[in-house]
Amino acid sequence: QVQLVESGGGLVQAGDSLRLSCAASGLTFGTHVMGWCRQAPGKEREFVAAIGWRGVSKYYADSVKGRFTISRDNAKNTVYLQMNSLKPEDTAVYYCAAEKTPLTAVGRRASEYDYWGQGTQVTVSS
Repeated sequence: QVQLVESGGGLVQAGDSLRLSCAASGLTFGTHVMGWCRQAPGKEREFVAAIGWRGVSKYYADSVKGRFTISRDNAKNTVYLQMNSLKPEDTAVYYCAAEKTPLTAVGRRASEYDYWGQGTQVTVSS
């Protein structure tokens, strides 16, 4: 059974930084594309960032490009999202996600991910 457990969310002020972590189990982590998506109140879940299984390919939503960095440590079965220069519009529940098919291309839409964590709340005050 695949489990994704996020941590690191919280309440911060605009301009601050946060680092989200996602610990994965139940899958051969180093062969799966991992991503982060977010969902704000009243909005659909949206893609934020994704990283290929080797950690080389990385993709970002335009809204976070230059501020967020995705990384992974395959030895620790963990994926990270470093979020800098946070804005109030970044406020959302952030979800860690994994693609089911190993060794595949990086998905850049939330609908391409099959496994999801419970989410961690990020709130950015102005």
